[in-house]
Amino acid sequence: MHAIDLWLVRYQEIIDPDLLTSLRQILSNEERCREQRFHFPDDRKRFLVTRATVRTVLSRYAPLAPAEWTFAATPYGRPFITNPHPHAQGLYFNLSHTKGLVVLGVCRERQLGVDVENIRTRKASPGIAERFFASSECADLARLPKSLRHERFFEYWTFKESYIKARGQGLSIPLDRFHFSFPQQGRVQLTVDAALKDDANRWQFWQFRPAAEYLLAVCAEHRSSEPTTIFLRSLIPTIREEHVQAMPRVISHGAAGQIETPLST
Repeated sequence: MHAIDLWLVRYQEIIDPDLLTSLRQILSNEERCREQRFHFPDDRKRFLVTRATVRTVLSRYAPLAPAEWTFAATPYGRPFITNPHPHAQGLYFNLSHTKGLVVLGVCRERQLGVDVENIRTRKASPGIAERFFASSECADLARLPKSLRHERFFEYWTFKESYIKARGQGLSIPLDRFHFSFPQQGRVQLTVDAALKDDANRWQFWQFRPAAEYLLAVCAEHRSSEPTTIFLRSLIPTIREEHVQAMPRVISHGAAGQIETPLST
């Protein structure tokens, strides 16, 4: 499948205790123990809904029950599927969450990274940009009117996070050794330092605004000459799903996105 499916869950809206109990039952024993280690109720609910979302959604792509999925992690902490079932092979997923929203990206045969930020509850930090961003990105932020810097900061941040997550190496990749630019309205371009031994043309990027408070970036390997279709769906695990009408606000060269066709697996 050349599609990328993005599943969006507003976990704070799930308040039915019976539903939460049923979601907990499909988690592994280790996941249930991890849930209880969170101190704050919001963090516990987010963890529970996140893990249940992964399990229930993945079962749409392979004939495995949600409780049957097994996972391991790379040395960098990235989870991956270990089930030997042929339909589970080549299935990639990536997670991101922020205050109020969990996002799960799923695709086949291509590395994938997603990052979502609640730009209303989080503050842009000039100190973080100066410390971690590339010099060209810092210069761009400095040139902008103050009223525009907050959103541009998170445009950079979500794109950078999606890229390092797609690479699967997390913050071991220095954030100032690659940079993004916006050559024209609605377009983004990646440039990678030679020391990272990567080809910027290997990757495609999309950025969405699924709701006014959220900024969502997607990075995926460019593995086919066929255009990639992005599907966004709002989900309450095991209960219902709905299309999210949100065309990409920024894309890289050769990328595309639409939300018009039913889910294909």
